[in-house]
Amino acid sequence: MSIVPVTVRLLDREFLVSCTEEERTGLAAAANLLDLKMRELRGATRTVGFDRIAVLAALSLTHELVQLRERHAERERELTHSLGLLRRKLEAALPDS
Repeated sequence: MSIVPVTVRLLDREFLVSCTEEERTGLAAAANLLDLKMRELRGATRTVGFDRIAVLAALSLTHELVQLRERHAERERELTHSLGLLRRKLEAALPDS
C-alpha cells in the first residue's frame, strides 16, 4: 500500500491529506459531503468562522451516523428475533430424528 497525498477543498480552503490509493475515492466522497454540510451551515447561520462551521458540521454528520447505527442495531435485533421465531416453528414442524 503506497501512501499518496490528496488535496481536498473545504469552503474554498485546500488541505493536503495523506491516504492510501484504495482510500482515495472514499476520502474524496467524505470531503465532498463535509464541504456540502459546511456550506449548508454557513448559509443557514450567522457563523462565519471556519473552525466553528467545521465543528458544527462534524457534530451534525456524527449525529446522523449515530442515528443510522441505532436504526441498524434495532433492525438487527428485530431480524434476530424473527429468525429465532422462524427456527422454533421449523423445529416444531419437523419430526424428531
